[in-house]
Amino acid sequence: MKNNKLLMIMLMMLVAITLVGAIALVIVMKFSGEDETKEPTIDDVLEASVDIPQITANLASDDYIRISFKIQTENKKTKEELQKRDFQVKNLIIQELSEMKAEDIQGKEGQIKLQEDLKTKINGLMQEGKIVQVYITESLLQ
Repeated sequence: MKNNKLLMIMLMMLVAITLVGAIALVIVMKFSGEDETKEPTIDDVLEASVDIPQITANLASDDYIRISFKIQTENKKTKEELQKRDFQVKNLIIQELSEMKAEDIQGKEGQIKLQEDLKTKINGLMQEGKIVQVYITESLLQ
């Protein structure tokens, strides 16, 4: 009888210790997971971004545009690859713009579409990492 009580007490202690350990593990996993999804600071964004200087291109509507971009990559290694692919990126931008009409680029929706199209096409070039965002930093449509 005394052995049964002792066995029950040991079993209860073992279950309690296991529960405490499981709760501690869940808490640690939750807090460490938040650090991984933290938004990058502006310094991180600038460190992983590449400037595409002003490009002048003819549009399909016989207008022309002068436009500049800043392309945000996911890390420094991807930035280095993008810098090496500078000529390919400029070629892509000119090709995209040459297929567009002035109405396609005017307005917020047109600019967002251009940014998304460029992001997708530049990501197709990349072997290391990916493009996070394409920003239009200057635009003059004539």
